[in-house]
Amino acid sequence: MLDAAGVAYAAEPAHVDEAAAKKRLDFPAEIAVYLAKAKAVDVSTGRPDAWVIGSDSVVSVAGRRFDKPRSRDEAADHLRFFSGKTMELTSAVALARAGAVDWSHAETARLHARELSDAFIQSYLDAEWPAVGHCVGVFRLEGPGVQLFERIEGDHFTILGMPLLPLFAALRDRRVIPG
Repeated sequence: MLDAAGVAYAAEPAHVDEAAAKKRLDFPAEIAVYLAKAKAVDVSTGRPDAWVIGSDSVVSVAGRRFDKPRSRDEAADHLRFFSGKTMELTSAVALARAGAVDWSHAETARLHARELSDAFIQSYLDAEWPAVGHCVGVFRLEGPGVQLFERIEGDHFTILGMPLLPLFAALRDRRVIPG
């Protein structure tokens, strides 16, 4: 998303125990914000002069949180569970500098999955696996994953994994990108 928007950056992995946070925290927005902040802080401690962006997304359906599927079979199970239900996808973004959080923001989108037949699920995974194995909702909205839904409420960038417009406003406020 940052590439497409023409924003220069360097990617660096954060070392955060996501599983521990998910066990300790209850609400999707709480988890997404905590992890976005933790990732930004972790990377920023090694780059004290840089503004560091951290982000995370959490999917819940019918009160159940979902992680990225560990296998194609688990991905199919997730899709069967999503069928005919509303997915809530919460994405959060945070800015940190010198090991301290400066700003954070979260948004939730609601994606209404259509009824998914087993034949569709298998055909979809034939085309999209293993790429969607890296996606918490087992879909890429910018690809065939859009076919999973009958209606979508929410910001496009939030669904892609990061509330980009609020992030850009925060970066402009801090004069990191031109205003």
